[in-house]
Amino acid sequence: MVMRPNRIKQKLAQGETVFVAGGLNDPDLIDQFGTVGFDGVWLEAEHGPVDFADLSDLSRACDVWGMTSIVRVNQNEQSVIYRSLDRGVQGICVPHVNTREEAENVVAGGKFAPLGQRGLFVSRQGYGVSDYVQVANEHTLLMVLIEDIVAVRNLDEILEVDHIDVFFVAPSDLAASMGHIGDINNPEVQETIDQTLARIQARGRVAGTLTTNDNVSKYAAAGVRFLFSLAGHWITSGATEFMRRATGSDVESV
Repeated sequence: MVMRPNRIKQKLAQGETVFVAGGLNDPDLIDQFGTVGFDGVWLEAEHGPVDFADLSDLSRACDVWGMTSIVRVNQNEQSVIYRSLDRGVQGICVPHVNTREEAENVVAGGKFAPLGQRGLFVSRQGYGVSDYVQVANEHTLLMVLIEDIVAVRNLDEILEVDHIDVFFVAPSDLAASMGHIGDINNPEVQETIDQTLARIQARGRVAGTLTTNDNVSKYAAAGVRFLFSLAGHWITSGATEFMRRATGSDVESV
């Protein structure tokens, strides 16, 4: 047997754009979404309900549809990172990576030696794969969140760290760290986001960010190749449009 391919890693390696959805923290929801054709699912273990016990079934549902399973862990701890991988996810997203050393810790937890220090264990993705430890590194996706202004200031050093697949600019926490809590549309925040995404790409690295139907064209045109959106946004906007069409009047979305 051979390892199941990581769709997002493959597409990024080919210079393609990937589409990732969040808010699907249930295997049945992932199954319902599977026919859409997205490349991956963001499983929320920092701000959401996902725990280690959930990851096997959630990642299995992603496997059925050939989508990459990515879990956002709640801390930059090597044991948390590799335990999540042991449970079967294909990718790890780590919040609040603000220094080169913190980025190196992500790699240490997410990659087996000689690239890192991941504890030796066979992931669910490795069952029946005789050379799992030798090939797992090339199939494991690592992503760090640039979501504090200090990370923006340290960005050049963070970008020097190899084996990180995506550098994701997170708007809400970045805005808060800049003194604009709850105001991601503040011109200073938007300028910082745009400049940070451009700096990531100028170094030949893959940039990602949170998008909506309203701004995804802007970020796609700017070369951002990891486009993430939340299912909750689509539910709210779709429901609002449904009521608008039924009543013929503007309905204020929640």
